[in-house]
Amino acid sequence: MPHVDPARLVELALGNDAAHDDAGALQHVAACGRCREELHLMTRVVMAARGVEEPDLPTPPPARVWQSIAQGLAEEAAEPATPPPDHGDGPPPPIPAARDHTRGRSPARGALTLALVLAAGVAVLRHRRRRCR
Repeated sequence: MPHVDPARLVELALGNDAAHDDAGALQHVAACGRCREELHLMTRVVMAARGVEEPDLPTPPPARVWQSIAQGLAEEAAEPATPPPDHGDGPPPPIPAARDHTRGRSPARGALTLALVLAAGVAVLRHRRRRCR
C-alpha cells in the first residue's frame, strides 16, 4: 500500500472533517512507522500553532523593513534577463517566464506552511524569553 499523501496527513493532523478514505489512511498510519511519525510531527505543529496567544506573537517590523523588501523586489523585477550565449546552431532557447509560486499548491500545503511558520516563531520567542530571565 502506498504511503498516505502528505496533504491527507495534514488534514488528519488538523482534525478536519473525515473523508471516505480515512479508514484506509488510518490503517496505513498504524502499520507504517514513517507515516505515523510524520502525522505525529504534524499534529505537534498544529497543537503548538493553536496554542499561540497574543503575547507570543512577534511585533511587526518597522516600516523601513517593508520598504527595503519592496525595493529589493522591485529591483529584482526590473533586472533584464540575460539571454544565453548564441552558439549559432539553431534558434535560441526561450527565455523562462517568471515563476508562478502559487501554482500547484493545495490549501492543505498552505495550512501546513502556516503551521510550521507559527511553530517556528513560537519556538524562537520562547527561547528568547528563557534567555532573558
